[in-house]
Amino acid sequence: MKAIVNVSLKQGVLDSQGKAVHHALDSLHFNGVEDVRVGKQIVLQLNESDKEKAFSEVTKMCEELLANTVIEDYEIELV
Repeated sequence: MKAIVNVSLKQGVLDSQGKAVHHALDSLHFNGVEDVRVGKQIVLQLNESDKEKAFSEVTKMCEELLANTVIEDYEIELV
């Protein structure tokens, strides 16, 4: 089973990397972009067939290592 974890900064947390990308897009004349938020995606190949158990384990991974839950949110997708 594969787990895809998308980590992004919480709303209200300044995203300086997103601001830099937004500025670069403006300078390249992509004027229709209102805001940019940059995150990260982590893809895990799991040796688990039980979706509930896999989701629980990946949640623990996110809480303990993969995401800084003070300033970041995460979403888990199992495929």
